[in-house]
Amino acid sequence: MEQLDTTDRKILAHLQRDGRMSNADLAEKINLSPSACLRRVKRLEDDGFIDGYVMLINQTAVGKPTNVFVEITLANLGEDTVDAFEKAVIECPDVRDCYLMSGDADYLLRITCAGPEGYENIHRMYLSRLPGVARIRSSFALRTICKKTGIKLD
Repeated sequence: MEQLDTTDRKILAHLQRDGRMSNADLAEKINLSPSACLRRVKRLEDDGFIDGYVMLINQTAVGKPTNVFVEITLANLGEDTVDAFEKAVIECPDVRDCYLMSGDADYLLRITCAGPEGYENIHRMYLSRLPGVARIRSSFALRTICKKTGIKLD
């Protein structure tokens, strides 16, 4: 973070709120010339502060309003088992996030689906076929309280 000055933080804050903002609009908001602003954005991209730009889809609007959090415990944590599991889970189309965890479960997945019937299909077609799985425990989210895409920059 010490590589980021106040102007860099302003650029990142604006782009987190609106990744489609034109360079001219961004430059105006942070009081830089468009060319200086573009150079800074390019540097932030090159230095890895900006991973990429995305559009967020409303999951309810596309018929997948349900979030299911799935804890997975593997039969063993051998390198081959872990590699096979991770490779397979990446290919599961409805897995939005997958984290290697400490604690009781080895992995935590977030899955979006059309409801219990949709999750049942995902469980049958994908989760139960993942290599090395000893236990699957699922929890349905009842309601999303907040969902943040930006990161607070100190």
